[in-house]
Amino acid sequence: MISYSICVVDDEESIRQGIVDALGGRYKVKAFPSAEAALDAIGSDTPDLVLLDIGLPGMSGLDALRAVKQRHPDVLVIMITAYEDVNSVVAAMKSGAHDYIVKPLHMESLEMSIRNALETIRLRKEVRALQERYLKEHLPCFIGESREIRDVMELVKVLATSPDTPVLVLGETGTGKELIASAIHYGSPNFRGPFVSVNCASIPKDLIESELFGYERGAFTGAKVEGKKGLVEEAEGGTLFLDEVGDLSLEAQAKLLRFLEEGDYYRVGGTRKLKVRTRVVSATNKNPKALIENGLFREDLYYRLAVVKVEVPSLDRRREDIVPIALHFLVEFGRKFNKPFTGISPEAREAIMNFHWRGNVRELRNAIERAVLIGKGPELESRDLGMEELGVESGNRPFPPLSPKGMDLRTAQESMERFYLEEALKMTGGNESKAAALLNLNHHTFRYRCRKLGL
Repeated sequence: MISYSICVVDDEESIRQGIVDALGGRYKVKAFPSAEAALDAIGSDTPDLVLLDIGLPGMSGLDALRAVKQRHPDVLVIMITAYEDVNSVVAAMKSGAHDYIVKPLHMESLEMSIRNALETIRLRKEVRALQERYLKEHLPCFIGESREIRDVMELVKVLATSPDTPVLVLGETGTGKELIASAIHYGSPNFRGPFVSVNCASIPKDLIESELFGYERGAFTGAKVEGKKGLVEEAEGGTLFLDEVGDLSLEAQAKLLRFLEEGDYYRVGGTRKLKVRTRVVSATNKNPKALIENGLFREDLYYRLAVVKVEVPSLDRRREDIVPIALHFLVEFGRKFNKPFTGISPEAREAIMNFHWRGNVRELRNAIERAVLIGKGPELESRDLGMEELGVESGNRPFPPLSPKGMDLRTAQESMERFYLEEALKMTGGNESKAAALLNLNHHTFRYRCRKLGL
């Protein structure tokens, strides 16, 4: 059974004592004669509910209400007033009061107002518990203590407080962009609504409009007799995740932009305007600025989608997380294949740490699944990973190996230089100044070396 705590603030001792006597047997009740005394106590022992007199000596009840809501937004406040002062009541409700009651107090009315407030608190706690459960279920792979991933998850927590702010998630293939979108959804007020994921690159250009916005019966040859809801409509009250949004055609971009600006749309072949409430989170592994410069993406749509940007780091930028992630997948696939591996051998750890995971977490996951399936245990060995096939001897880098026949050292040096120049540009989204800084070069030297190697 949930135990609730109530704080009573009234300068009349008889009223304070009467409320304590009436409620003390069922709830944890503390009473205070002034707002100042109550606020000091609330700071160290936050109650679920505050019964607050408007006409207090010293700090007024309205000022105390504002202070409580500023410091403890989840605390509900019921205002007590000596008479029906409409202006004070309106001001209190605008400042966040849950309800108000009028003196002289009638215990039946007071208890009804308290029951309603506590039911609201109970529902909030249930919602919070559900959100925590959903987050655990939908974020199994965001593991690691690197500064890069911790910064991303802190930003995700902030974004989840909004029900409708558009978010654009940027990152290489396999970094977990959909998991980020899922975390934003399941941590938000919309978490009980649907999370609808759309891979824009997988839908043919001539079908994208009908897939997103639906169609009416007879809209085109092959259309269902009863028509069809679009994915936008399926996401009503939840989140629409547009993966690979950079692959949308310009025509589809124009229709998506109109929907984002107006909040309404028409089904294909329809004449009735439809309106839905849904949050749009989009993602791409491409550089949106480069797409805009090349005329492949609308700049106005970009600014609509990217109210807030989340950049998901590649594994190369969070190498300290590689082994913990691999261990997580080791446990996951050990259970799946009934092979209780005890860990990863030192040689295998070194191999996965030195490997350049172009497919990021997705590629690492696939490698661990394969290794667990074919490995014998009890530890995962480098031979189980098949790192030789993946090119681990050369660090998965295009450097020519040294053989008994010899090699051209200049070619190897150029290959290594080309690799790091390309990687630096990739990591910084094509920003030459930032790429140069990553390699500890000045901008002029960086550009000269890029031109020399034809980059």
